[in-house]
Amino acid sequence: MDLTYRPRRLRSSHSIREILRETTLEPRHLLYPMFIEEGEGVKTPISAMPGIHRYSIDLAIEHAREAWNLGIKGVALFPAIPNDLKDKYGSESHNPQGLFARTIRAFKKALPELLLITDVALDPYSSDGHDGIVSETGEILNDETVEVLIKMALTQAAAGADIVAPSDMMDGRIGALRSALDEAGFERVMIMSYSTKYASAYYGPFRTALDSAPKMGDKKTYQINPASGYREALRESSLDEAEGADFLMVKPALAYLDVLRVVRDNTQLPVVAYNVSGEYAMVKAAAQAGYIDEKRIVLETLTSMRRAGADAILTYHALDAANWLKS
Repeated sequence: MDLTYRPRRLRSSHSIREILRETTLEPRHLLYPMFIEEGEGVKTPISAMPGIHRYSIDLAIEHAREAWNLGIKGVALFPAIPNDLKDKYGSESHNPQGLFARTIRAFKKALPELLLITDVALDPYSSDGHDGIVSETGEILNDETVEVLIKMALTQAAAGADIVAPSDMMDGRIGALRSALDEAGFERVMIMSYSTKYASAYYGPFRTALDSAPKMGDKKTYQINPASGYREALRESSLDEAEGADFLMVKPALAYLDVLRVVRDNTQLPVVAYNVSGEYAMVKAAAQAGYIDEKRIVLETLTSMRRAGADAILTYHALDAANWLKS
């Protein structure tokens, strides 16, 4: 064949492929979500997420130390709150002696260099299972919820959180949190906004892990319609950036890589992708059935998120991926 250009020449050996690779994936790009519960020496498996557990504070710290030693620089913490401490106002969310505040203090004492990302939303603490306060008529009350989120973020910051991560999707909460943190002297605490969060079916295993599913209705009045295009994603992201977010996020990641690319192309802020529980569970189920090569699928999937524009990826695969990348 008389060909001027043969693209395969640039794929002909491992060395040339590595020289020319456009996307890198390293342990430093990964953030590890962790579930915390009360007790000591407790490690509770989550049936819907094989390999993932809820940990008491002591074991959680040791598990996080393992992540740190693999090159993972940050963990995102989510508390499993007993039902008897839940109410419609999420009062336990800003208890300075509660599980979450005690966890943050213990982590910062044991692992001071590890970045702590803390969840700001009512659903783990709410008897209604929603990210906001539910009115008598079933409406999610925006402004009243933001007042509770402020208390929650201040409690977390006082305990030592490096990054507060509002996952609630209430309007105006980024500006309100930034102002409250700054006024309280927490100017160095960062805000990782769940700026583009969809009303997705991929969250099921997570809600099982924390028993945080809505007791009535759904989350469609505050999370974005999966059928919405880029305009709504960009509007949400640009508002949060203008209000003072330090990071933007697209959640879920895998089914929304197009949105991730558009957000990345329209901001100078770091962008995070959340490789969520349903995505993780599907890979684990297929791997356990012998249908796929788990290592190759996971690394390819995480690389696709980096290629789409993610600066960092929240993923339950983090420890496995870091081990594979190091080996």
